[in-house]
Amino acid sequence: MNEILWFLMLVVNFALITVAYRWWGKTGLYVWVAIAAIIANVQVIKTVSLFWMAATLGNIVYATSFLATDILSENHGKKEARKAVYVGFFSLISVTVIMQIALAFEPHPSDFSQEHLSVVFGFLPRIALASLAAYWCSQLHDVWAYEFWRNRFPHKRHIWIRNNASTMVSQLIDTAIFTTIAFAGVFSADVWWQIFWSTYILKWVVAVLDTPFIYLARKMKDDGKIRDLVP
Repeated sequence: MNEILWFLMLVVNFALITVAYRWWGKTGLYVWVAIAAIIANVQVIKTVSLFWMAATLGNIVYATSFLATDILSENHGKKEARKAVYVGFFSLISVTVIMQIALAFEPHPSDFSQEHLSVVFGFLPRIALASLAAYWCSQLHDVWAYEFWRNRFPHKRHIWIRNNASTMVSQLIDTAIFTTIAFAGVFSADVWWQIFWSTYILKWVVAVLDTPFIYLARKMKDDGKIRDLVP
């Protein structure tokens, strides 16, 4: 059942990012990067059994932020891709700070949410620190690497090379930094290794499967079908 839900979530995420780009262009991708940064860091708290491995959620939505920056690099240039990275970084810092202040409020005797919010967002500072470090290093590497491979494989038919070559290395950097800061000492070594490899493998699968969508985004841009809110 978890595997079916995983593929369903994959389809939903790809569909939403495509719709966001089709309707709002660069702005839609900036919004999606912010959404992905926030949702991924909430979902990652939940550990599930997936493909016979211990895995955390959030891998799909987080991996689609790499798709967003690759689309921006491909269609709008390195500068716009970097801007998306900064938007995601700011979004994650903002939600972390605001929710820590919210948790500090003394709840009313009738309140039923404090305990549940504490479970989700009380762990967020460590998750956020791990995510910020991993996000900053991996996303900026991804933007740099995409341009690096684009200069060596400039033809449109080579999009799959620059998309996958940049993303797969970037996601390895991301996974190594994030799982070490977030989960070292939280889980046993055996579970930690399962989470490390499952996280990277699942992100790798998403990177492979998102390739048709970057071609679709390029086609939509070439055909003038993007309703970009930002000139």
